[in-house]
Amino acid sequence: MPIRAWGCGLVVVMFFHLTRSAAADTLAVNLPRALAQGWRVLVRGTDPAGLDRLDADLWLKGGEASFIPHGREGGPHDADQPVLISRGTGPSGAKVLALVDGAGAEDAEIAAMERVWVLFDGNDQDRLQAARTQWKAMTAAGHAAQYWSEESGRWEKKAENPAQ
Repeated sequence: MPIRAWGCGLVVVMFFHLTRSAAADTLAVNLPRALAQGWRVLVRGTDPAGLDRLDADLWLKGGEASFIPHGREGGPHDADQPVLISRGTGPSGAKVLALVDGAGAEDAEIAAMERVWVLFDGNDQDRLQAARTQWKAMTAAGHAAQYWSEESGRWEKKAENPAQ
């Protein structure tokens, strides 16, 4: 699986070029790893209907054996959610920021994280172009970045740019 350097203290922006699976599938693998580190996660998207689908999908992934505790922004316990699905910034305390549906993040927000995951549909040319733009902006800002692709049927690191 793509995540190797857990807890190393360096912000790593990880781009996940989805061609065979949905964002929920990749999050269902990566979220438990982040939670095992004690990190809270903010999943930010742009499309309310897409975030509702993601919320429902995460409840179904893995069943009881791999339950992923999470909530949708707007509830009374947002600040207590280990994983919060949101269109905004959410309460403070997240150490992982997952960007879906073309969502973005400010440089200062990225720098405050342990991990940033950019998950994008590689079959959607607009999303692909947006991810390329994000890669250029994040690496120009000096963040370490990795590009992961599942085109071959399994996740492979295709590119890496060290922090500057």
